[in-house]
Amino acid sequence: MADRTRQFQIHTQGTRHNGPTTSQVVAIITLLPVGATLLGLAGITFIGTVIGLAVSTPLFVIFSPVIVPAVLAIGLAVAGVLASGTFGISGLSSLSWLLSLFRQTADTMPETLDIAKKRALEVANYAGQKTKEAGQTIQNKAARDDAKEGGPRTQIGVA
Repeated sequence: MADRTRQFQIHTQGTRHNGPTTSQVVAIITLLPVGATLLGLAGITFIGTVIGLAVSTPLFVIFSPVIVPAVLAIGLAVAGVLASGTFGISGLSSLSWLLSLFRQTADTMPETLDIAKKRALEVANYAGQKTKEAGQTIQNKAARDDAKEGGPRTQIGVA
């Protein structure tokens, strides 16, 4: 086992080299002409744009009283259409989300309503019991006060 490991290590050390791999050379050979072509097209496009701007600048200066308001009107119209579309999509997605939320809660709604009804009944019973106890306590205090003073002044009835 130790001999095999040593042989493997010696073998891998002998095949190591620092030059570029074949795939790197092929990538460079392929990408160099493509990059040069794209760079040349970018230069031609830039030169054409500069020439077009030099030719059309006097026309823009002459017709600017018409062009500027037209561009502003078109720009505002495009912005309005885009804004209304955005608001419409937002509204539809909100309504869709609410609809899916209602559909999900509709399945669990009967159980939730039953739990809420039971809880409300428990709270009502508890409040009634506490009210009865408070009334009984007041009646007892009134009866003790009457006994101390010698006679009833008021009558408090609790059902």
